[in-house]
Amino acid sequence: MRPMRLRRCQLAVPGSNPKMMAKAAGLGVDHVFLDLEDAVAPNAKVAARGSIIEALSTHNWGRTTRCVRINDLETQYAYEDVISVVEGAHEHLDTIMVPKVKNGRDVAWVDILLSQIERKLGLTKKIGIEVLIEEAEALMRVDEIAASSPRLEAMIFGMGDYSASQGIDEAALFGDSGYPGDIWHYARNKIVVAARANGIQAVDGPFPNFRDSDYFRLECERALKLGCVGKWAIHPSQVEIARSIFSPDPADVKRAYEGREAYEEAKRQGLGAVQVEGRMVDAATVRLLQRTIDRAEQISAAEGSR
Repeated sequence: MRPMRLRRCQLAVPGSNPKMMAKAAGLGVDHVFLDLEDAVAPNAKVAARGSIIEALSTHNWGRTTRCVRINDLETQYAYEDVISVVEGAHEHLDTIMVPKVKNGRDVAWVDILLSQIERKLGLTKKIGIEVLIEEAEALMRVDEIAASSPRLEAMIFGMGDYSASQGIDEAALFGDSGYPGDIWHYARNKIVVAARANGIQAVDGPFPNFRDSDYFRLECERALKLGCVGKWAIHPSQVEIARSIFSPDPADVKRAYEGREAYEEAKRQGLGAVQVEGRMVDAATVRLLQRTIDRAEQISAAEGSR
């Protein structure tokens, strides 16, 4: 059974910056990933592994999901990233994030490596996997990737590298593509469908202009409407926006409980549907209402135990 963790916001933190990692531990974010890839210079990658192990092992992260993004599997760093971090901080680590996957074999390779380390150390806690869909090949094979491993918990759309892979102008990353509509709609939707069909979560990737909070909010709303459970933050100023957008509105939660109760009462009376505030509530509607209730209860349980 995969853990369904809160991922309303995934905060990116350079693994080579101890001060930023210490600050991130105290923010109470749903999910923090300590980065060994893009945020760390090549000559600092090996040392950053040790900094990450120390940060995971010494700071109080509370209920925050603790993740490490390793380097691209086609680099010389990836296998030692996994071995070093998992052997050094296994009990303080929840997931490994794998960038630039291109097919299911990539995920299976990480799964096998994690299994070997867990057997070696006698671990009972399983380390989860998250993957970044940021190559054209990956989007073509997203269904294969989503079904590739029981460890896989989430797929994230990485629109930055994806733009380079597909040949999209970089202006699209800043909301200035000139495209009539949401330029990421197809990719986001395809990733969400594959994720939902395989019981994993879909997360939207970064918006690089952290000073433009209005456009970041719009991007969050677009991702939410398609079924994503959260979005990346590259700066602490984006955290609260993402957390707010991906949390159900209290009024919607109240209507969901009332609609479910009205439907249950209708069933007891032998009816298949009921009107609630001018809206029909039937079995299909209740599935949507239950999703709102489940999200609200998951958030309440997590935040109540912090």
